Amino acid sequence: MIFRFALLFVIVTIVELYTFQALKTLIRSRPVLIVVESLSILFLIYIVYSLMQFDRSVGQTHQTMITMALLLIVYVPKLILTLFLLGEDIFRLGAGTVNYFINYDKEADFFESRRKFVSQIGIGIATIPFLSLIYGVTVGKYNYKVIKQRIFFPDLPEDFDGFTVTQISDVHSGSFDNAEKINYAIDLVNEQNSDLILFTGDIVNTHATEMHPWIETFNRIKKHAYGKYAVLGNHDYGEYVTWPNETAKEENFKAIKNLYGQIGFDLMLNEHTFIQKGDSKIALVGVENWGHNFKQAGDLNKAAGVLQKEDFKILMSHDPSHWDHVVQHDKKHYQLTLSGHTHGMQFGIEIPGYFKWSLAQYVYKQWAGLYEHMGRYVYVNRGFGFHAYPGRVGIMPEITVIELKRGSGIA
Repeated sequence: MIFRFALLFVIVTIVELYTFQALKTLIRSRPVLIVVESLSILFLIYIVYSLMQFDRSVGQTHQTMITMALLLIVYVPKLILTLFLLGEDIFRLGAGTVNYFINYDKEADFFESRRKFVSQIGIGIATIPFLSLIYGVTVGKYNYKVIKQRIFFPDLPEDFDGFTVTQISDVHSGSFDNAEKINYAIDLVNEQNSDLILFTGDIVNTHATEMHPWIETFNRIKKHAYGKYAVLGNHDYGEYVTWPNETAKEENFKAIKNLYGQIGFDLMLNEHTFIQKGDSKIALVGVENWGHNFKQAGDLNKAAGVLQKEDFKILMSHDPSHWDHVVQHDKKHYQLTLSGHTHGMQFGIEIPGYFKWSLAQYVYKQWAGLYEHMGRYVYVNRGFGFHAYPGRVGIMPEITVIELKRGSGIA
């Protein structure tokens, strides 16, 4: 533990020194430079203090989210600037070594002075994530996008050709701080007029009480002709805090499961039901959370029961790693799986239809949007809410509308 703190102290010191060197090239006024550095020190003190006050029995609070935002906004740009200037120092060291041992120019300084334009370029590059992270906190976290996806299936029953499904996921109600924006999002959900609505988990961060101020708001989601169904996400099990005893944890879990019913959704716990339209039916399967590195309460075999390979199935499974490791290989052939969980890391670059990148892709093979393997599809919703970092940059909160089509067209 002492070694970790010592290492962290050294890293922070190096980052602050490099940042100070860069700022000196731009800020000529000593009083202004002192004010800037004083603010930087105050931010650091606040961040360290807040992190030391974190109570694992309480979990995430608005203060911890503010702290996380401040940590990223202040130190991500500084780290980028440090790496940029460190690269220049390595170059200067190399040039000085060559000059001393090969060229042997006694008149030249071994370590050339730092070039002003390099610091200016570094500051310019560091400004991009700085402004982006501020945008994510102030605008991005509630910048809801309705994403429509049409998927073709050769074995879709004819009566379901054109059937529409709205998916929401990862609400994380304990993070909300703007009722007007959430009501706007609910209006967007209702405007889609889908046949069916599915909620793929994480109604809270940890505690059932987080959802209480928002029950009336989410009850505004209108009844859908073919129902409202949900499954649990990893956060719904209350496993990221320390409980006084198992009874308290179980009571919270029971209360969280009841929340889904309180907002009009039928919670599916390793079970299936049938959606009937005309003379045809499709199976809706809902499993508890199953994650490669998370809780594995999902039981696909139990949920499927007597379903056969020939039955058309929509599976709700919160974590897309379930599809990657299990579902896509299952002999019962799950035509469509709906997941969430990743949030697209709430940070990335996305040009719809052309390009998308996020750190999430280095953790999950399927992390945002539609993926296919041998006629089996998984759609990963980018999430309705936000967690930890109270913002979104590039990867916006999502309401998904999927249209099922009979045929062999391209999704």
